[in-house]
Amino acid sequence: MKVVNKTNQTKNPFLPEPARIVRMYPLTEDVKFFQVRLVDIEKSLSFQYRPGQFAMISVLGAGEAPFSISSTPSRPGLLEFCIRQTGTVTRAIFNLKENDLIGVRGPYGNGFPIEKMEGKDILIVMGGLGAAPLRSVLLYCLDNRDLFGRVILLHGAKRPAEMIFLQEFLDLKKRSDLECYLTVDQDDTGQWVDNVGVVTTLFPQLKEINPNQTVALVCGPPVMYKFVIQELLKLNIPKDQILMTLERRMKCGVGKCGHCAIDYIYTCLDGPVFTYWDVIHMRELI
Repeated sequence: MKVVNKTNQTKNPFLPEPARIVRMYPLTEDVKFFQVRLVDIEKSLSFQYRPGQFAMISVLGAGEAPFSISSTPSRPGLLEFCIRQTGTVTRAIFNLKENDLIGVRGPYGNGFPIEKMEGKDILIVMGGLGAAPLRSVLLYCLDNRDLFGRVILLHGAKRPAEMIFLQEFLDLKKRSDLECYLTVDQDDTGQWVDNVGVVTTLFPQLKEINPNQTVALVCGPPVMYKFVIQELLKLNIPKDQILMTLERRMKCGVGKCGHCAIDYIYTCLDGPVFTYWDVIHMRELI
């Protein structure tokens, strides 16, 4: 099922839609998975977004914050978020229970250029919480498998207990139409059977890459970008075919507050997806 549209579902961009928490559970010690559904079923089923876009989640009395949408638009009706507890809003979200209500407004941002990616090989490199937005595009590619060439996933974490969506990705490794490589910086369990090392140690394991045919997607901790980009450039992947999803103090989501502005760029409007060609002219983004 192909659903790609960045149409905003809310006439008033500042008005959140009430949504109910359908399911929630911990992914790591400080990260939880939330599955939510808009209370208005018709709006829930018609909510359209691109992989890579984000939504603003609000809790009455605590405020709101931006979060990447981790679900895929090819599976309508539910929105999924991967949230780390870091402050007042996330603490309030963590204190909620299933069936509680939150506010959701969006989607916002540009998202990944899915149409331009069709017919290409897709190389996804994620680290830490970077799995949140990239899970959306990964699942979209797998749901529309005939639209893409090779789909390759490189996923790194500090240790097994900190790998977000660990069991899901272990299950995905069994698929014959996905090249899935997992790694941890260190194995403190003694039971890890995959690679041990930072995510860049996975690159030598890749089969030959056709650079002009490949679109690379990257998201992870700031320190990861420099070294992953170096590996992608070694593969001769064009700079405009390296896509990164970045966040910078996004607050309103609609380019009004100025919190995410860099010169003439608004991350919430012009991003959070940028090409490496964009970023080399805006180093402050990373």
